[in-house]
Amino acid sequence: MEIVGLGLHYEELPLGRQFMTIGRTVTEADIVNFINCTGMTEVLFTDMEYLNEHSDIRGRVAPGALAYTIAEGLLVQSTMQHTGLAFLNMELDVRAPVFAGDTIHVECEVIEARLTKKGTRGLVRTRNKIINQKGEVVIEYTPLRMIKCRSAH
Repeated sequence: MEIVGLGLHYEELPLGRQFMTIGRTVTEADIVNFINCTGMTEVLFTDMEYLNEHSDIRGRVAPGALAYTIAEGLLVQSTMQHTGLAFLNMELDVRAPVFAGDTIHVECEVIEARLTKKGTRGLVRTRNKIINQKGEVVIEYTPLRMIKCRSAH
């Protein structure tokens, strides 16, 4: 019987391939739970009066790390089940804030793909753009992952 929801193998990620995830709305509960779980109790995330009086940011802002981890969750669910072997490296650029109520999705492009010496896995780097409901890129990052091959090369 076929299993649905499995990830993409190395062979399915050629240089230049592009895809996007479904969207997900960032909620107040997401922000509160993330802050409490990580200990990120910075006043930007916990004190709305401080934000209103001392910041140019208006609204319930989410930590950039939360937006990034939601994006990774969207990707794991859709592209890495049973095939993602390791997260090795990345560069990350936060371009704009994400707020409670924003809906984000991830657009990916494969920018590097090569087999490892072992031949049963490959290294794949993607350019991932986290985009909000207004079409704005809020975060861009370039993870390098080890991905299982469908068959030995």
